[in-house]
Amino acid sequence: MNAKIYELSGLRNKRFVFKDRDDAAKVLSEMLSPYYEKAKDTLVLAIPSGGVPIGLGVAKGLSLPVDLVIVRKIPVPENPEAGFGAVTLDGDVFLNNELVALLRLSQKEIEDKITKVKSDLQDRNRVFRLGRPFPNVVNKTILMADDGIASGYTMLACIESMRRKGASKIVVAIPTAPEHSISRISPIVEEIFCPNIRTGQYFAVAEAYSEWYDLDRYEVLARLQEAGFPKTFNSRAD
Repeated sequence: MNAKIYELSGLRNKRFVFKDRDDAAKVLSEMLSPYYEKAKDTLVLAIPSGGVPIGLGVAKGLSLPVDLVIVRKIPVPENPEAGFGAVTLDGDVFLNNELVALLRLSQKEIEDKITKVKSDLQDRNRVFRLGRPFPNVVNKTILMADDGIASGYTMLACIESMRRKGASKIVVAIPTAPEHSISRISPIVEEIFCPNIRTGQYFAVAEAYSEWYDLDRYEVLARLQEAGFPKTFNSRAD
């Protein structure tokens, strides 16, 4: 399988092409609309935190239901913004073995990080989703939304999780990504919608946005409640 890739050629290799995440969601919605507006048996899944505005915006634009898929990257010691893999809420672990070898991480360091991430995942599910049962995705089309991908391992973890749950088709919807990460996920999904694909060795998701900041839990909760999610409560979901 190799995904059909949809991009906006005028945005290739350009920086600061979106005002903010809401603007990026509108661009994605316009790209997706001819294929998925009011589509049957289709669910948008947003990856918190940065993917929440994207997923909510896409779902609203396409008149589709939306939920969250809770997954976390495994942070690199001394550089928590980078990750050497990802863990799903179900406990599945996906490692970037090349990076693990490069970092010379011990098995104990890896296991300690994974244990911490698993605890964080349960807390985020409790805060953002109130621990609700995950929706049935058997034989459904999933639009997987995030604000961008770097290495792609978080997205890979989400894709594999949805495959195991029985999704029949997976479509990745991201505003920006490096070409090498598009190539990494392309063999395991049906379609990728990414208006801003960039080449070159250096890549940062933030450079696609004129206004960029990390969403804290309070803004995520506020956006979810505005979208009609059940009212939640404060907790350590950073």
